[in-house]
Amino acid sequence: MSIYRELLGEDFQRLHPKLQQRYTFPEGKPFLGSGTMTRIENGGFWLKPFLAFATRWKFLFPEVGVDVPFTIKNTSRMLPSGETEIYWERTFYFKRRARHFNAFMTMDAERGVVKDYLGEPSLFYSDLKFEVTSDGRMRIRSGSQRVIIGKFESTVPRLLEGVVTVEEGYDDTREVYTIHVDIRNRLAGRLMSYQGEFTEQTL
Repeated sequence: MSIYRELLGEDFQRLHPKLQQRYTFPEGKPFLGSGTMTRIENGGFWLKPFLAFATRWKFLFPEVGVDVPFTIKNTSRMLPSGETEIYWERTFYFKRRARHFNAFMTMDAERGVVKDYLGEPSLFYSDLKFEVTSDGRMRIRSGSQRVIIGKFESTVPRLLEGVVTVEEGYDDTREVYTIHVDIRNRLAGRLMSYQGEFTEQTL
């Protein structure tokens, strides 16, 4: 069973049918998608050194743009611990280079959250809370966070957290998945955001 289906329980059935299909992730059958980010933004020039540094871990990136080609790959796999992990690979194709935003997700059933390790190797951790909107979209919000340096993890103070909101839907008329990601800080404002659409690809 998908970690997202298990986490949401009966609410999973309220998702748009195409999102139910997308978030099932059977083991050994990756979800592949491609499309366009209509807009990618960040918080300004002062953030660029940090964003450029984060590219070493396939995490955030400093580039901005419009109509940026994009691919996504989600792979379900079983860890030695017996946990199911969903490996997220997101690639943004700017004119001069490709940038990556990768993550590894597992479920904490006791706390009712997804554990999200961001970057490759992981540089950052965040709890994620999943919910279904009244119109069948998937909404994701961040919770407590930690910075990861090797085997050392340090809690991020609340004022320094990146407040993440993700909303994914499906447009029946145009037959595309829609995505809007917004990452903000309570003091600094927007850190990064992107929005666009994609379709499922078959091998």
